[in-house]
Amino acid sequence: MSTKETCDAVLIMGFGGPTRADQVRPFLDAMVRGRPIPRERYEEVVHHYEQLGGRSPYNDLTMRQAEALREELAKKGARIPVAVGMRNWEPYLADSIRALAGSGARRVLGFIMAAHRSEASFERYQATVSDACDALGEAAPEFVYPPPWHDHPLFIAAVASRTREAYARLDDDERPRAQLIFTAHSIPLAMAQAGPYVEQLSDSARMVAAELGIGAWQIAYQSRSGSPREAWLEPDIKQTIRSLEAKTAVVVPIGFLCDHVEVLYDLDIEAADIARAAGIRMERAPTVGDHPSFIEMMASIIAPYARR
Repeated sequence: MSTKETCDAVLIMGFGGPTRADQVRPFLDAMVRGRPIPRERYEEVVHHYEQLGGRSPYNDLTMRQAEALREELAKKGARIPVAVGMRNWEPYLADSIRALAGSGARRVLGFIMAAHRSEASFERYQATVSDACDALGEAAPEFVYPPPWHDHPLFIAAVASRTREAYARLDDDERPRAQLIFTAHSIPLAMAQAGPYVEQLSDSARMVAAELGIGAWQIAYQSRSGSPREAWLEPDIKQTIRSLEAKTAVVVPIGFLCDHVEVLYDLDIEAADIARAAGIRMERAPTVGDHPSFIEMMASIIAPYARR
């Protein structure tokens, strides 16, 4: 990569989450930003946070990923500062970008923490960055973004490794009969049809299943938050579990990169309760988090943009 293509810093861009109980409602207000979320759904999500201690581990887990990335980049001899910014909570993207500009960064690699791209998971982050740069004017750095990595061999290896952890908790006679279910955040059907989200998700799931040597698998969606009158991606994980013929299921939240509230409540509490009521043993695979293969993948993508 030429000097003109190198970057002065990388900005890890995450969703963000409240770190204290008194931040939950302000966080949700920032997250919805006037979008038509039914009030009952809003209060339901507040209750989810209360059930989990009034906070999200998202920020802590993302910071852990960033620190592991710094260490991996150092091992590779790639000299590039790693900053973190959140779209919906502190440290806000705008503040992180302002700090990068103040440190003299003129070109920044934006690494959005979403493997599968949609308007919600990717383009909204780019729009937030664009708004922050517009506010800075001539002092704003230029942003570039890496190509898609949903099918990167190291991402696939990390998800497969986490899935093996779930299978390892099953008895020997249960493993061959377990139904493999990948989950991701549901999005409006119109949004899904306008981008590569479903195709990329299907590619990732197929590749992980192949890595595991498993031929039968399915995708379900979770954490729907929009108007009941609007069509969203289905099937929902709850209905999927209710309709299972198998008595054992391994659920892999492939669409999530760390164990935040939508995983910890929607799967570990809500879906798990449904599975128990149906007489189904459900084992949930951990998200990739700071799995060494995932961190190595991030570093391998970012290192070519670093100055040597």
